[in-house]
Amino acid sequence: MNNTDGNDSLLTLDSVTKHFFTDEVETHALDGIHLRVERGEFLSIAGPSGCGKSTLLSIIGLLDTPTSGRYFMKGQPVENLKAWERARVRNREIGFIFQAFNLIGDLTVYENVELPLTYRNMPSAERRERVHWSLEQVGMLHRMKHYPSQLSGGQQQRVAVARAMVGDPAILLADEPTGNLDSKNSEAVIKLMREIHAQGATICMVTHDPRYSQVADRTVHLFDGRIVEEDMAAEKILP
Repeated sequence: MNNTDGNDSLLTLDSVTKHFFTDEVETHALDGIHLRVERGEFLSIAGPSGCGKSTLLSIIGLLDTPTSGRYFMKGQPVENLKAWERARVRNREIGFIFQAFNLIGDLTVYENVELPLTYRNMPSAERRERVHWSLEQVGMLHRMKHYPSQLSGGQQQRVAVARAMVGDPAILLADEPTGNLDSKNSEAVIKLMREIHAQGATICMVTHDPRYSQVADRTVHLFDGRIVEEDMAAEKILP
């Protein structure tokens, strides 16, 4: 992607709105979002349930399209890409970490992490090298032959992080990554994400927990589909 909008931000959203129509009722999920994410930044998106956090992350991740507004990734407009183009960008530029892990039960840990690379027609030797590296980063290489059902929730989320990282994406998007974990495993996953960010990764994380939003470089607060506040981290302390 070549830069065409004149800024060096990794992501830029300009006046983005998202409206849903159900039973003749119009719901404004997002209303005039202006947001930039810089390369190497750890951004947290916070706010109460129903404020638009997950909708915003879905648009950033090209899982949904805005009703209006512009969206640039690496300077290139992406809001009106065709379905196959969006899929290609997601596979190569975006790593997803979901609350529910979204691992495939009948695939091993190794196969789950390898899966995004198979869609690139990457040679098997390169896939193997990348999968081993990614699992080693999250401390799960020794479990690569296990199945998700044989892992704890915290271990499954570590595998999900490895899968998100394996393709060397431009940005990692995490939607409530601690939502299905107890406090001990939540803290371990947040610490892992901090470590990955320290190695240069760009992360955008949705969370409702103020303890975890504080580990980010910057937090934007949503309310009723609008950004109402923005905080810069004064000091980042591991939970």
